[in-house]
Amino acid sequence: MEAILTSISTVALAEMGDKTQLLALFLAARFRSKFQIVLGIVAATIINHLISAWLGVQITNWVPSAWLNWLIGASFIAVGLWILIPDKDDSEESSFLKSGAFIATFVLFFIAEVGDKTQIATVILGANYHSVLWVTVGSTIGMLLANVPVVYAGQWLMERIDPKKTRIAACVLFLLMGIAAIIYPAV
Repeated sequence: MEAILTSISTVALAEMGDKTQLLALFLAARFRSKFQIVLGIVAATIINHLISAWLGVQITNWVPSAWLNWLIGASFIAVGLWILIPDKDDSEESSFLKSGAFIATFVLFFIAEVGDKTQIATVILGANYHSVLWVTVGSTIGMLLANVPVVYAGQWLMERIDPKKTRIAACVLFLLMGIAAIIYPAV
């Protein structure tokens, strides 16, 4: 249960103000079918985070156990500090946009997640909790908690959420998780 709850909270907070959240806002303005946008987000996130969580679990087999908790802790801390740097909307006109809401969302979200903070966080969570399933479920729920409201009430919501405060809260959470991973080894 800890793996799923931690994955939900860290990914949801890390996603606030992230480029994929800006992408969700862009897609919601571009397409009428909000449901297809949400389905595209779900599909892209499940596949991306399933691979990421699996990679995280595999890393625990490659890295010596004496180093693993330090690596996990340092990774949480690095992602926490990275979260303080705001993302920019780098979405641009793409041929995928002509493919409809689901395909455009799926492709653009999957690509935007590659190397993103939430993908890296999912790798770290997979390594920390040794669970592909629960980390994927939690991180996917976290992505949905951050992005579905943006799809349906984007502009209104973005005017009321302070991205700086959410980035600071996410940073603090990641820093605490990094320190806890070093002090209280799970491996």
